[in-house]
Amino acid sequence: MIRPNVRASFGRREAEILLAIAGPDGEDRLRKHGLDSLLDDAQLVRALLQRGGIDVAPAPMLFYLLVRHALLEREIHDRQLADYTAAVLLEFGRLGRPRQTGKDAMPETIYLADILEEIDTARGEREFVLRAHLGNVALWIGGIFPDFITHRVQRRGAPPISYYDEIGAEGFRSAGAMDLALKYDVGDLFLRFADQFTSVRSALNGLSDALFFPHPPDAVERVLREVADRYQRRMGWQ
Repeated sequence: MIRPNVRASFGRREAEILLAIAGPDGEDRLRKHGLDSLLDDAQLVRALLQRGGIDVAPAPMLFYLLVRHALLEREIHDRQLADYTAAVLLEFGRLGRPRQTGKDAMPETIYLADILEEIDTARGEREFVLRAHLGNVALWIGGIFPDFITHRVQRRGAPPISYYDEIGAEGFRSAGAMDLALKYDVGDLFLRFADQFTSVRSALNGLSDALFFPHPPDAVERVLREVADRYQRRMGWQ
């Protein structure tokens, strides 16, 4: 099961990478205000990307920074949400499928309909894992592949991106309401994620558009999606 543990994995190596970029006041900031004072510095993140990004920084650190600042741009200051989102991207980004094993292992399927069907008959630990997985998959697909969703909507009448928001939020909300959420200490996190799902997904869309897929197969479809997203934010729907 995915947990918000990316930030906790940072140590001396990550601090040294940031200090090498931060300049003369970096060590003083680190000593007085901690590592988060460097991690939350947008100028440092931009400088890190300019120096090579993944070539100079470990993937967990880079993904955390990208997600953290994408959320900050949307006024989402919850570090744990950023931490969990980064963990989702890292897990799904590993050769396209999770590598966990055991009773709480993340299911391999990434088809929402299949997950929903299995939830109907699952109980206990398996049900909890599947409900969380539903939120994770909806976030991964809706956040990183919005052009794919938009294309399918236009060409095949597939469900719109709002469907992923609804399904993802419900997955986290229902998982967070289960007793097992207390066991894994993710109840409050999942409920907050459910409330902020659309905003987090939209922030990931911006990250995906800028860095992962800067050249869309259909520029018009992307513009229409972005306009719709901005309208929803202006109306307070995100």
